[in-house]
Amino acid sequence: QVQLVESGGGLVQAGGSLRLSCAASGRTFSTYAMGWFRQAPGKVQEFVAAISGSGGYTYYSDSVKGRFTISRDNAKNTVYLQMNSLKPEDTAVYYCTAGRGQPRLAANYDYWGQGTQVTVSS
Repeated sequence: QVQLVESGGGLVQAGGSLRLSCAASGRTFSTYAMGWFRQAPGKVQEFVAAISGSGGYTYYSDSVKGRFTISRDNAKNTVYLQMNSLKPEDTAVYYCTAGRGQPRLAANYDYWGQGTQVTVSS
């Protein structure tokens, strides 16, 4: 069992930055790929970024590539999402996930955090 707790969300102006953190419980953290998904009101859930267990591979959606960076610290059981050049359309609840398999598919993730709100004002 893996428990995930996100933090770092908040309100920021367009062009600003935020860093999300996700702390995971358990001793098998490094065996899981970690992902970030988001969901805005009235919209479907969207893949944002993912990182392999070792951290050697990263994946991004086209909408965030070049602006967001995912990283992980396996010694701290934590994954991060650095978000730069934020836009109003980045406003959503961001969810941290842990799983194995194809990293862009939500169905491949077994564990989900409770989500953290990110609001970008124009």
